[in-house]
Amino acid sequence: MKILDIPQSGKRGVTVSQGGRYGQISRALVIPTNPRTPAQMLIRNRLAAVAAKWRQLTQDQRDAWTAAAKAVNSTPRDGQSGTLTGGQLFSKINIANLTIGQQLVLDPPAKPDVTISPITGLVITVAGGATTLKLTATDAPSDGTMLRVAAPVSAGRTKPGSYVYAGLAGDYANNAVDITALYTAKYGVPPAGTKVFVSVNQNISGWEDIPHEFWAIVPAGA
Repeated sequence: MKILDIPQSGKRGVTVSQGGRYGQISRALVIPTNPRTPAQMLIRNRLAAVAAKWRQLTQDQRDAWTAAAKAVNSTPRDGQSGTLTGGQLFSKINIANLTIGQQLVLDPPAKPDVTISPITGLVITVAGGATTLKLTATDAPSDGTMLRVAAPVSAGRTKPGSYVYAGLAGDYANNAVDITALYTAKYGVPPAGTKVFVSVNQNISGWEDIPHEFWAIVPAGA
């Protein structure tokens, strides 16, 4: 339920506090189920591999990551943020690399100058019984452009559900990138009248830029 209190986040006894869409929320502590889906196990295996590799670094390498992390802040939470530890930056960079099929890096990569993403929107068309989802773009996206997708929702929704990683944005042609196969592999063909949300961001040497969200409503069949 919504409450009036100082900003807070986390577990306290049998209750959990967190920020919600409309303000501070307090709810009963519930132990989530652990279905151990392939996606869950993949992420856990990646985390375990990165943690094991951190322990295998030389002290000079760990010191280099710690020094680099002093210039990187965590994602703000309840209006607060702080610098990462060396281990956190090592995990952040390498999990991002593994997600797009790159190798682990043992030394901190320089933070790149990220250019503005050329992707400008999402267009959904239905013709001849086939539904096509395309990202409109002014130019070919960078090789590490990551696509995350959410399940189709009611057209009246202003926010998606949870995003899942679908893959790297595909080939660019005619001012667009076709993401139909990536989307339908996760959620199937979205029904007519539903709203589809996608999120796109660039990944350069493990550094991810700010994601951009796009949506479109699936038209009726033509």
